[in-house]
Parts: sequence; structure tokens; C-alpha cells
Amino acid sequence: MTSRFAKEDANLVFPPRFISSPADKENLDVWGFTDSGFEVMPDGNVHIKGERYAAGGDVLDKLLPWVRDVMEVDIRGDLQNPPNYPPTIPDPIKNPSLIKALTKFLSSEQLCSDSEVRLRHGHGHTQEDMYSIKYGEVKRIPDLVVYPDNEEDVAAIVKAVGENDACLIPYGGGTNVTAALQCPEDEKRCIVSVDMKGLNRIHWIDTDNHMACIEAGAVGRNIFSQLKEYGFTIGHEPDSVEFSTLGGWVATNASGMKKNRYGNIEDIVLDFNVVTADGIIERHDLNPRESIGSDPRTWLFGSEGNFGIVTSVVVKLFPLPESEVHGSVLFPDFDAGYRFMKEITRAGVIPASVRLVDNLQFQLSQALKPTKTGLPALKSQAEKLLVTKALGFNPQKMCACTLVFEGSRSETEAQQKSLYQIAKKHGGMKAGAENGKRGYQLTFAIAYIRDFIMNHYLIAESFETSVPWSKLPNLVASVKQRLHDECAARGIPGKPFVTARITQVYPTGAAVYFYFAFYYKGIENPSALYAEIEHAAREEILSCGGSLSHHHGIGKLRESFLPQILSPTALQWKRKFKDTIDPKHVFAVGNQALRDQ
Repeated sequence: MTSRFAKEDANLVFPPRFISSPADKENLDVWGFTDSGFEVMPDGNVHIKGERYAAGGDVLDKLLPWVRDVMEVDIRGDLQNPPNYPPTIPDPIKNPSLIKALTKFLSSEQLCSDSEVRLRHGHGHTQEDMYSIKYGEVKRIPDLVVYPDNEEDVAAIVKAVGENDACLIPYGGGTNVTAALQCPEDEKRCIVSVDMKGLNRIHWIDTDNHMACIEAGAVGRNIFSQLKEYGFTIGHEPDSVEFSTLGGWVATNASGMKKNRYGNIEDIVLDFNVVTADGIIERHDLNPRESIGSDPRTWLFGSEGNFGIVTSVVVKLFPLPESEVHGSVLFPDFDAGYRFMKEITRAGVIPASVRLVDNLQFQLSQALKPTKTGLPALKSQAEKLLVTKALGFNPQKMCACTLVFEGSRSETEAQQKSLYQIAKKHGGMKAGAENGKRGYQLTFAIAYIRDFIMNHYLIAESFETSVPWSKLPNLVASVKQRLHDECAARGIPGKPFVTARITQVYPTGAAVYFYFAFYYKGIENPSALYAEIEHAAREEILSCGGSLSHHHGIGKLRESFLPQILSPTALQWKRKFKDTIDPKHVFAVGNQALRDQ
């Protein structure tokens, strides 16, 4: 893509290649960086490790007692289910002719057959993935991992795989929660995982036209840090932004926490290159908008590795905001917060990020705060009395909304004034910038908690949907009830943890996240049981008018629902497209039921 613009163009800058810090080493068996996470201390309190996050170093003395009370189960620091990672790892299927072809253009450092590396490239972060590698088995994983350094390497790899009776699966950040990286168990060919981490450069930044060409293997945290040096951002900030890749965002049709200001990924992307089994899909010009007839790139958004490998992407750039302000609002109940969220979309005062959590999730956020002492403790107690006694908020019903305003100073000031007026209209009260900032930043630290609690007999997952405004209250209530009923029917001990939040808003509706957990001590194969109950919850979502997914995608987790949302002709088109452009099924990930038959 660099050939489109001459290097002497005065509007272009060419950043140096990003070099990762050794401090950013990632775990193979759990989420995140090796220097961060949750741990139980000798006194039974929970400690957040490291200094990477704002909550790092906090001691959470309320967390485990709160979980015990809410779920009515025996959760203790000394009651653990130690993981057996790594599980038995299948031997690789070897393909000498493929290795011979690959070593003609790849160095020995670019090929890896290490067992644990292969295992990591065969799973994402669903509860099923995590439970399998800790307590179960993984029957099929990639046989070889390769690390291309540029688009030419990727094209040569695809060609070599296709000519040597093998297949491949693209690998970005490995953060998916849809079983998208699980290898088809019946695949008899050598499976090559194409790890894109070597394609992490920003090729160029056009400072005049506000565009940048970025390689698809670049992870979000690195993209943001480099663009910031030149005064820009792309604004796309999914919860997984630290680890997920630009190519992965395209392949899953992703959304971010600040989509209200910057748009979803399809709004940010201007163009991209894709290596397919037939060659490279690319364009030679780049304009603000074109009408060029059918555009093959349309099929690549949300393709989940079925049709090709995204290698580089041209994105819109936005100047760094002059002002970034955090805020928060307390509402007496979820319905009041829902009406507030709906109204701000109609009033046109939507901040960069606005997220409404229900009461149970609000309670969790309080349990994740360290105990205060001295004057801060007195202040906190006074605030609590004001809210619950003077204003009459019920601690068992109240909920909270976290806010991020971005833009010019005058813009953020005007947004705040209008938004807080609307909040007051719906019984809301300002809860301060500190609470809003902590709530937003806690998103990144809390991602580590799922693997932590799995060691303490709690199995958990999140899942999302989008739904029209008129159907949202019923959907939230019905899905929560369905989860409780399913757990009761199966005799699951204690009470399940079921909570929801509204995360992204549109004029026509909103995205809703659910979090679901249950206590699995004494339960045979809890991972399969969880999947069964989650499937029932998805049935409920669809019956209440929700979407199959808002931004997580389909993968293999939700593919069985596709006939409910697409006509037979639409499904046939997808299948014919796959068979036509990739008749050998070189791209063999098999997501969305597009498997070789």
C-alpha cells in the first residue's frame, strides 16, 4: 500500500517500526500480561498485582465476602481448584514438503513447533477454551506456527500451503470469545497458524488528509501509542484493545467503547489489503468515497478468517481531543437509567463513551474498591448516607452510568451541561469524575478476573447482543430470568451471578452485555453445562428481538443459530462464495459453519 504515495510527499510521515517492550510479555494460559492479575494473599484478601493499571496494588478485602453473600456459596481464598496446565498436547501432523517450501523464504526463527506455542494458537478466550487448557483436553491444535514479516511473506505462505496439501488459520491477538480459533477436529491436513505479530508497522501517516496505513498485526495499545506521538488517534477502543489487532477488528467487524464519537470499525476503515488463495485483493487509489460497483472487501468485514488474511489497513485519523473528561451518574434503578440512555441519543448529546450498569454490576464495582480509612472513609460514609438516606436511593436497586467526554473544551462543556440536565430529569445525580474514571479504567483490569475466579470454582463468561430500544427492557429481564431458571432446573448450587449493562447506543437501539457465572464445585463437566445454558440464553435473546451478536462475531460458538437469522439463499451464497474463492479450503478455520464438506 505504500506505493500509492511517493515518499517525498510532504504530508507523509513514516514512523519507525514499533519494538515491543520485554515488560509486555503475555501469558500463555490466562488473560493478559504476566505482570498483572488477581491473587489471594495469605490473609484471604484479594490483591491486584502489578502497577500497570490504576487499580494495581489494591487490596480487595470485600470481594470474596461479597461473592459469598450474593451467590450463597463457599468462596474462600484457600478453597481452590488448581489448574493442570498444560494439558496433554497432541503430536503435530508433519508435512515435510511444506517445510521445505516454507524454508525457501522464511528463516528458522519464523517457524515454530513448540507444543505450548502451538496450543496457544489453537484457542481464544471463551470459558470453554480456558477450562479445556486448565482442566480438560484440546483434541486438535495447529501443527506449525509461522511468523511472516511482511505482506510478501504472507502471500508466499498461502501459496506454499495451497500447493502442499496443507491448510492455515490466521492468528491475530488470540482474544476472540467465539471459539473462532478452535481447530476443526476432523482436519487431517497439517494446520499452519499464521501469526501476524511481525506485521506491526505504521507504514505512513498522512498528516494533511488524516489517514494512516497500518499493518494488520499491530495491536491496539501500540497503534494508540505511536499515533499519539504525531497528535492523532483512531478512537477504536474495544475492551481488548491492549491485545487485539487491527486485522482482527476488521475480521470480526468490531466495535469499541468510544464508538459514539469515532464510529465502529467499518466507519473508521477506508481500505485494506487481503491475501487470498487466489492472490492479493488491493486497490491503487484512495478517495473519500466511491461508487465502483460490487466491492469484494464487503465480504471481508466479519469474515473471521474464512476468506483471506488482512495484511494492511488504511484508517481515518482524528486529532487528539483537546479535552477528555470523565463523569458518572447514579440512578435510582435500571429503568431510569435506560430512559436516560434512550433520551440522550434523541437529544444528540452522546459522549464518546456512555455505559449503564445494573444494580448487581454496580455492587460488584463497589466490592472491587479497597477499603478506605481515615478522612477518605468518613467522606465515603457521608456520601453513602446522602445517597441512600437523604435522596432515598435503594442500595438493592440503584445503578450507575460511567461517562467519557472527548472533543474541544467548549464541546465537552456543552455536552456535560446538557447530559446532566437530562440525567436529573430521570432522577439521576452526578457521582463525580473520579468514579467515572475508575469505572472506565477498571474495564482493563477486570478482564483478568475471569481466569482468577475459575481457580475458585466459578465459571464465567460474557456475551452481547444489540436490540431496538422498545424491546430492550423486556430482553434484559427475560434473559436474566431464563438464566436463573436454567440454573435452578439443573440444581446448580447457590445462586448464579447474572448481570447486564448497556454499552453502545444508537438512534434505533443499543448494545447489551450480559455477564453470567455459576459455582461449579461438585458439577461434572461444568464447561459443557455452561455452554448449554448460554445456548439457552442466546435462544431467549433471539426470541426477544435481539441480534445474534453486536461485535463479538459468530465463530463456532453461535454458528448453529445462523439459519434463524439468514434465509436459505443467504446461507447458500455464503457457502458458494467460500467454495468459489477457496476451493481447496486452504483457509480452514471453518467459522460460521463454512467447513470443507
